[in-house]
Amino acid sequence: MTDSVQPLIAVLAPMIGAALILMTGNKRPNLREFWTLLASVVQFMAVYGMIPQITQGQTLRFTLVPIGKALALELRVDAFGMIFALLASFLWILVSVYSIGYMRNLKEHAQTRFYFCFAMALSGAAGVALSGNLLTLYMFYEILTISTFPLVAHKETPEALRAGRKYLVYLLTGAGFVLFSIAGTYYLTGSLDFVAGGFVSGRGSGEILRIVFAAFIIGFGTKAAIMPLHEWLPSAMVAPTPVSALLHAVAVVKAGVFCCLRVIFYVYGPKTLNDLNLWIILATVVSFTVIVANLYALTQDNLKRRLAFSTVNNLAVIILGASLITFDSVRGALLHLPFHGFMKITLFMCAGSIYVATKKELISEMDGIGRKMPLTMAAFTVAAAGLVGIPPVCGFLSKWFLSLGALQSGEILFLFVFLVSALLDAAYFFPIIFNAFFKTREGNPGRPVREAPFLVSAPLAVTAFLSVLFFAFPDAMLRFYTMGDLVARSLFGGR
Repeated sequence: MTDSVQPLIAVLAPMIGAALILMTGNKRPNLREFWTLLASVVQFMAVYGMIPQITQGQTLRFTLVPIGKALALELRVDAFGMIFALLASFLWILVSVYSIGYMRNLKEHAQTRFYFCFAMALSGAAGVALSGNLLTLYMFYEILTISTFPLVAHKETPEALRAGRKYLVYLLTGAGFVLFSIAGTYYLTGSLDFVAGGFVSGRGSGEILRIVFAAFIIGFGTKAAIMPLHEWLPSAMVAPTPVSALLHAVAVVKAGVFCCLRVIFYVYGPKTLNDLNLWIILATVVSFTVIVANLYALTQDNLKRRLAFSTVNNLAVIILGASLITFDSVRGALLHLPFHGFMKITLFMCAGSIYVATKKELISEMDGIGRKMPLTMAAFTVAAAGLVGIPPVCGFLSKWFLSLGALQSGEILFLFVFLVSALLDAAYFFPIIFNAFFKTREGNPGRPVREAPFLVSAPLAVTAFLSVLFFAFPDAMLRFYTMGDLVARSLFGGR
């Protein structure tokens, strides 16, 4: 354990950026957007600078507020937290560039509020990733929830305000379950600090531990959009596309999945889940979500809503991999967490690019658009193929390990769930791609359509390229493979 100020910098950089954005306001938009980009770069550099120490097996710590002998608000960086922190901080740079192009081209209102809330959300996401215990995690978890509410309701239309209220009702109710679980955990164990392999074993009756675990999964599973707690997520698609990208790929739902995995790996642990048969209950629930979410996706004509249900499916895939508690299923879940982020943010940015260029949101209106926007639809094709699990895109690697993990568990039913999920992914993605490139829209062609401006098109090209790069070199740059391997070895005592 090494004391370090780097975790604090990673959390504070977006907060300071948010303050500067608010002080700058609408009168100097270039300076306001400069603060956004600067804060995102500083945060990423602070997180990236911790990689060498983490890969060498060190844990970095910074105590924010000591509360008692066994309790403190504390940042603590381990390999698991680094996966989420690297994903969120790196993608924030690209989403910031994309947001500037998107918001300017559409002349969106309340841009200062938008960038302020965006920065605060990334501070909350970094805090969740780097929390050393459940109390600290809960504080940043709520910062993330509150800061993203104005983003969901950004358009201020009746539909947007309803979506914002639904968002708050679902997530604050879930937070109540989390608070109950945290209190129960502290009462049983006298500690809230994360420990690889868990720390609740033997600290209460099986019935009590099952109740606390269920409350944890209900609470964090609300943000992770486990069915039937998912309805806020498709409704939130009324928000601007950069917000959808934030919700689905960078911060919010990824924070929900991350917290579910924290509980599975670092509060309960594989042994306790196995002894109490909690893993089979969780695996069954999320398997239902995997299949049903994809069936819903098949029926959606609005592109962002189809992508939303695809997200619900993939989040459940990650939790299913973690719940199988085998070496390869855990490694696959840990790889799918960031790889899905890169692929899904590509798809949402493609949807936003199409909207900027054509004002179209319905899939039925996008016939032939691939010939007019070849870069956008090529990036869409790459990301969609990755989510199906087709090489050479990184989604193939994570789904390969997930499938191997299902075989290791001896539960062929869950291998079937993974395979059916991939088949349904293809069923709702490939018709979009085929129609975009090989069909021609009938009727009045309207105004000429071309690629969206550079600031909108460039980020999606970068994330599509990285989705392929991580297939060939899964440890490139951000060391996701190494981090995932370190976590799996810490849970299963090496291999």
